[in-house]
Amino acid sequence: MVRFFKYIAVSCWLLAAGTLSSCQEGNEAGDLLGQWRMSGSDTRYLYFSGSIASFRGINEGEVFGNFQHVGDSLFIQCYSIKEVLSDTLMVEESFGFKPFKNIRVKIESMDGDRLILSKEQQHWSFDKY
Repeated sequence: MVRFFKYIAVSCWLLAAGTLSSCQEGNEAGDLLGQWRMSGSDTRYLYFSGSIASFRGINEGEVFGNFQHVGDSLFIQCYSIKEVLSDTLMVEESFGFKPFKNIRVKIESMDGDRLILSKEQQHWSFDKY
C-alpha cells in the first residue's frame, strides 16, 4: 500500500513539474511578450513569443524570425518560408527594418504599453495591442 502511494505521489510531482515547465512558453520574450501595433498604422503588427518574432501586415502577410533581447539591443533574424521577395519588402519597406536577415535595433524605451525602437536616425514606436 505504501508503495502505491509513493507511486501516486511521484506521478503527481512529475505531472506538476511538466505542467509548470510548459507554462514557461513566452518567458524568453520577457516584457516584449505579446502583440504590438505600429503607432500610426492599423495594418502593421509585431508579435513576440518565446524566441519567435512575427511581422504582420494585414494586407501583406506574415514573416517570422528568431529574436534575442540583449541589454538594450534587439536582434531579429527573419526567414522567408516561401523565399519570396514580398516577405523581404514587407519587413524592409513597410516596417523599415533592415537588413532582412540581420536586424539589429536599440530599445529606447519599453513599458507595459509602449515600445520605442531606434537604429541610427530612424525611430519606430509600437503600442501594446
